Amino acid sequence: MATFLHRIGRAAFQRRRLVLFLWVLVLGAMGAAAANSSGGASSAFTLPGTEAQRANDLLGDKFPAANAEGATARVVLRAPDGEKITGSRYRAEATATLKDLKGSSSRVASVSDPFTGGAVSKDGTTVYAQVVYRAAPADLTDRDHERFDAALADGRGTGLTVEASGSALAPAKSGSSAEAIGFALAAVILLLTLGSLVAAGLPLLTAVLGVGVSASAITALSAVFDLNSSTSALATMLGIAVGIDYALFIVSRYRAERAAGFDAREAAGRANGTAGSAVVFAGLTVMIALVGLAVVDLPVLTAMGIAAAGAVAIAVLIAITLVPALLGFAPERSRGRARDRAVAATAAGARDTADSHTDRTGRTGKAALGERWAALILRRPARVLLAAAAALIVIALPATKLELGLPDDSTQPTSTTQRKAYDMLSASFGAGFNGPLTVVVTDEDAATARKAAAELRATIGTFDDVAVVAPAVFNPAGDTAILSVIPRSAPSSDATKDLVGDIRALAAETHRTTGVQGMVTGTTALNIDVSDKFSAALVPYLLVVVGLAVLVLTLVFRSVLVPVKAALGFLLSVLASLGAVVAVFQWGWLKGLFGIEQTGPIMSLMPILTVGIVFGLAMDYQVFLVTRIREAYVHGADPRRAVTLGFRHSAKVITAAAVIMICVFAGFIGSTEPVIKALGFGLAVAVAFDAFLVRMTIVPAALALLGRRAWSLPGWLDRALPDVDIEGEKLTARAPDLPQQAAPARDFSGHP
Repeated sequence: MATFLHRIGRAAFQRRRLVLFLWVLVLGAMGAAAANSSGGASSAFTLPGTEAQRANDLLGDKFPAANAEGATARVVLRAPDGEKITGSRYRAEATATLKDLKGSSSRVASVSDPFTGGAVSKDGTTVYAQVVYRAAPADLTDRDHERFDAALADGRGTGLTVEASGSALAPAKSGSSAEAIGFALAAVILLLTLGSLVAAGLPLLTAVLGVGVSASAITALSAVFDLNSSTSALATMLGIAVGIDYALFIVSRYRAERAAGFDAREAAGRANGTAGSAVVFAGLTVMIALVGLAVVDLPVLTAMGIAAAGAVAIAVLIAITLVPALLGFAPERSRGRARDRAVAATAAGARDTADSHTDRTGRTGKAALGERWAALILRRPARVLLAAAAALIVIALPATKLELGLPDDSTQPTSTTQRKAYDMLSASFGAGFNGPLTVVVTDEDAATARKAAAELRATIGTFDDVAVVAPAVFNPAGDTAILSVIPRSAPSSDATKDLVGDIRALAAETHRTTGVQGMVTGTTALNIDVSDKFSAALVPYLLVVVGLAVLVLTLVFRSVLVPVKAALGFLLSVLASLGAVVAVFQWGWLKGLFGIEQTGPIMSLMPILTVGIVFGLAMDYQVFLVTRIREAYVHGADPRRAVTLGFRHSAKVITAAAVIMICVFAGFIGSTEPVIKALGFGLAVAVAFDAFLVRMTIVPAALALLGRRAWSLPGWLDRALPDVDIEGEKLTARAPDLPQQAAPARDFSGHP
């Protein structure tokens, strides 16, 4: 691997203009494809294999006249205080407003009449109407949204309170200021770390180009593959983070190779052969974790995982091809401050005096901060390991109270029309009106179906938590009926969840005795099925992803204990991050600091997405840090000195990379989409926990306690595994362009 990437790095450096042209051409082609793409991102959500989805599919077959994919809106109208909307004046104003909504677009199929349809509150102050479009939500234009909003505004001008919710409303526009701040902070950190505008700008440039390619590709494919609207946000989030980090590691290694005495072209090749190898395997672990989301068998999650994995793959390709090419345009200015070019002399001097100035931890007289941190850990590794693990376990405790659900209008900010409509319906009609249940009853014999529907309606009406059971609505064939059930409790409450279970149990009993099939669907039932599906898939997902990644890391490090230790450290990181998410987003701790107006259950997608992404990122730091430690070990250093040398060469860069990732992810906390907001926060704290408590603290402590056993591998497995040479041992043996006087700096043993 190292020699292959070494050749790629040298070739890209030599033919830098061609490499740059090809990547710009790819960006242009993807941009043109995105610009010519028809349609936009979808908000559709399907759950194959669940009862709610089977019921929805049946409704599509049995009620073909209904446009199940059409956008909908629920408009709530209320008279001023002390007035009734059933009075002649405000009834006329409400009717006129609904007429304006009907004429706001040729795409509007129907607007229900609340006064004839029984959608009037008991006190006569509030009504609601259902607006149905012929077009899917993604196909509605800005003009459709503008005219819909204008009709609502005209209704408010009459003195009515008019609010609306539903898929027909314009999606909230997410501001980019927070993301821009995160990107700006990343630039500052790069400049402080690398000490050169050129060197700092290179990772930013390549990350932007990679995100441009991946985001354009996702946009171009959104209509073709019906990609969800969150797919691009997740790919962008990961693309920026890993794109900057991967380029940073290669640029940093290039500077170290130049400081060791290699010319620019050979330094680029060697940086690509060593750090580039780590990038490839780190990227591979991230992609395994993301593609592994397909285990859940949820199309939207599978698409998000594959798209994000594609963004990571593009970041890897750019890092090992475009980064060496860009280094060729400014080989000297990328080296940074003059003091960086003195590293070779310092390393050689340290080597010459190693015997007299190195203690049992491998420290020298002028150790770097990372090296001093490693030495501090190595003094009492057992205590450090236990303290760090205990801290993560304490932070993880709130995760035991994790509650899952899908976001609804109750989680929207109180200033939005969706939240106002939700509150108005709850106050005037009852909380359950925001989450009606749909019971589908079907049988081949129409008479049997009618009898069963009547019996089910009568029995369901006796349940304590049922407010209303509407009369059955039959399809033209008469063999399928729809029962609309309005609970008394809120959609996300435990009482409503229990009600869904009771209705499903009743339907199952009816099926056993009569053969009539009954199923429950609707948003609330969908939420329950989502939570159950994710809970059932989490353990298989962990087994698949962790198992495959352990195999990859075994190949990289030629060790069994190191990959297992890496997986255990990841579990601590992800549980601690979920604990922090529960404390902030569910319990409301520090919610004002993060701009959270409404707490509630955690988005069902959040835990498994966090597991997948954090695992991949955790393995990133594992590969980058432990590769340098193993590099020192295989070149002759004892286990303790290998740890200190690994920290000497990588601690500063890994710290900078972690802080950059934290800034990038934290920028997404400003998103208006609940899942992206929570995911940005969860990933930011997870990176902090994993980089600083696990990889920079627990890992060196564990390696010190394990000693040489950490790098042991059964003989049969050693012979079976291919030698990927991620440490670049073959490159070190060649050293074709290294000046003779700098050669000793490559010796990690501490002996002449």
